[in-house]
Amino acid sequence: MEAFSRVPLIDGHNDLPWASRETANYSVEGLELDSRFNTDIDKLRRGGVGGQFWSVFAPAAPTESESVQFTLEQIDFVYRMLKRYPEVFELARTGDDVRRIWRDGRIASLLGAEGGHSIGSSHATLRMLARLGLRYMTLTHNSNNPWADSATDEPVNGGLSSFGRETVKVMNELGVLVDLSHVSPDTMKDAIETSTSPVIFSHSACQALCRHPRNVPDSILKTLPANGGVIMIAFVPAFLDEAYYEWDVNGRAGLRPSTSINHLIEHIEHARDIAGIDHIGLGSDYDGCDDFPDEMTDVSGFSVLIDRLAERGWSSEDLAKLMGENLLRVLDQTSAQALSALD
Repeated sequence: MEAFSRVPLIDGHNDLPWASRETANYSVEGLELDSRFNTDIDKLRRGGVGGQFWSVFAPAAPTESESVQFTLEQIDFVYRMLKRYPEVFELARTGDDVRRIWRDGRIASLLGAEGGHSIGSSHATLRMLARLGLRYMTLTHNSNNPWADSATDEPVNGGLSSFGRETVKVMNELGVLVDLSHVSPDTMKDAIETSTSPVIFSHSACQALCRHPRNVPDSILKTLPANGGVIMIAFVPAFLDEAYYEWDVNGRAGLRPSTSINHLIEHIEHARDIAGIDHIGLGSDYDGCDDFPDEMTDVSGFSVLIDRLAERGWSSEDLAKLMGENLLRVLDQTSAQALSALD
């Protein structure tokens, strides 16, 4: 398909590092094909993935220093994976890095921290993570941290605290993208108001179609054009389908509601209609969820999705924007700051 020759398909969120920690003691062996994970090299190739944000996730540990340690262990996994498979992966910091690595036939690998607790309320830690290649940080995970409210916790700060706003400014200076997946609507508003760089949602969906609190209200989607940001639609059934969300939140009693690729397409097209074609992308959450829509059960499903959108009349130009051009624009706009973090 023409779109695959125009631009690397960039996935905003993959939890392989954490899945490896949980089931394989951080081993980087056996990732060529037929792995136990949603993700391996063969699946990435069949899906047409050319750029991958690897989530370096840390749980909200008992102490902030433990959360920092978890994050460093996750980054170490990615570095070791890249070293083990140099013919497949290379670390990327800039949009130009992504393009060069993709043209060389490899998969550009970027780092995204999932949860502001990863920095232990320390801007010095944030600066050092940026030196290691961190390109985005989700401001919260499922619970609040001392300076930002989560979408799935009781609000404490009313959005961002003064330290939270200062953290957004430091992230801008470092070229670390402000990721608003997981955060409360008030945190979204505060971050967009504070940020001088485009924000992203690395793996979220649309609240107008499914009322999961992790999803993004239309009122926020409408602000993305002015900010320049991108929402990368997640493939998580509980975010995509109201019936599945109800089944999930009520203990998964009874038959699992069927969730199809069509649910995912509805969210992609809704985000396009509200935010605009220049402000959408893809953020799967593979290996971070125990279920995915039919036909989308592993990373190879990206190619199925792009084929289905083409069948619905999406042009190659619009597919290219969804697949990677929009996110590359954001990386381009912040690449100089990301490189300055190395100085």
